[in-house]
Amino acid sequence: MAEPAGGRPVTVSDVQQLVRRKDEIEAQIKACYELLEGQKGVGMHEPLVDAEGFPRADIDLYQVRTARHNIICLQNDHKAVMKQVEEALHKLHAREKEKHARDEAEALAEAMSQQSLPQAFAKVNAVTPGSPASVSGLQVDDEIVEFGSVNANNFQNLQNIAMVVQHSEGRPLSVTVIRGGRRVHVGLTPKRWSGKGLLGCNIIPLQR
Repeated sequence: MAEPAGGRPVTVSDVQQLVRRKDEIEAQIKACYELLEGQKGVGMHEPLVDAEGFPRADIDLYQVRTARHNIICLQNDHKAVMKQVEEALHKLHAREKEKHARDEAEALAEAMSQQSLPQAFAKVNAVTPGSPASVSGLQVDDEIVEFGSVNANNFQNLQNIAMVVQHSEGRPLSVTVIRGGRRVHVGLTPKRWSGKGLLGCNIIPLQR
């Protein structure tokens, strides 16, 4: 398993699978060494012929040769798997590092956007269900930063908003609020409805 299928990113599960494979190979190598030990302790390099050059009769030559061959093959496999484990861990750590850096960047961007939010001058403290304000999506606790042409720079009192509303009856108004630390745009159309006024919400000035 050199690379997960489809070129997908390496996962912790992939690493665990490689480690299990490594453990299996190590167990097989150990079993082969135990087999050699059982054959008069011949090991990997002891001669398989006697002093006169004849094949030794005190051991199973076929078993010894097979075990030696398997050990060499398994050691190569073990080396390859260890390399795969190392590469997989490296990729995993690199991805975690990248994710951490991305999370930090997003947190910084969020903090910057919080700092750069425009100043609110009024707040919605009541919205009547079914009213134009409710239909537009305006919510209680929305902090108003723009109400048509009115903003924090030219806002003096609620009369400013009342005038904009009267002059915009039946026409959509661009309203920008801060909701949950984020800027939200609302399309509000002042109009006659079954309730009082043209909006159906209560707005109070913010004390700064």
